[in-house]
Amino acid sequence: MLSLLSTLGGILLGGLPKLLDYFQAKQDHKHELELARVQSERELQLAAQGFAAQAKVEEIRSDQIAMQTEAAMTQGAQEHDKKVLEKASKWVANYIGTVRPTITYLFVLELMAINGFLAFYLWNHPELIKSIDDVIKYSELIFSSDEMAMLGGIIGFWFGSRGFKK
Repeated sequence: MLSLLSTLGGILLGGLPKLLDYFQAKQDHKHELELARVQSERELQLAAQGFAAQAKVEEIRSDQIAMQTEAAMTQGAQEHDKKVLEKASKWVANYIGTVRPTITYLFVLELMAINGFLAFYLWNHPELIKSIDDVIKYSELIFSSDEMAMLGGIIGFWFGSRGFKK
């Protein structure tokens, strides 16, 4: 049961970024609506005073400055990353993209090593197994529900998130 729940949890965590993006977009739309309402009120007040054309020019200028600033910041960040990666060895540049998969590989290899050692130990000590109950007891030790829950969560995260991307 725990394995099923952790697999489901892994799948849901894989979709968490999309869910957070949805709530962020909803909050952004709410903010934009409020901003548009305030701007409309301001423009009506300025129009009543005869300043509507000047306000529109200032708004366009402000938008252009904001876009130029954002583009410059994005370009600066990308150039910085490129400079850092140019100085780094090719291996490091390639490894940056494999940090999370490497952690997954390490966990799975550790799980295989521990379970392999336990199975090897039982194979070399046949006196420990006297009945089918002993086989079940040791198989529950080797493949515990906690290990299967963690493995299910990892597999659900990596492969379940693919469905959310489509």
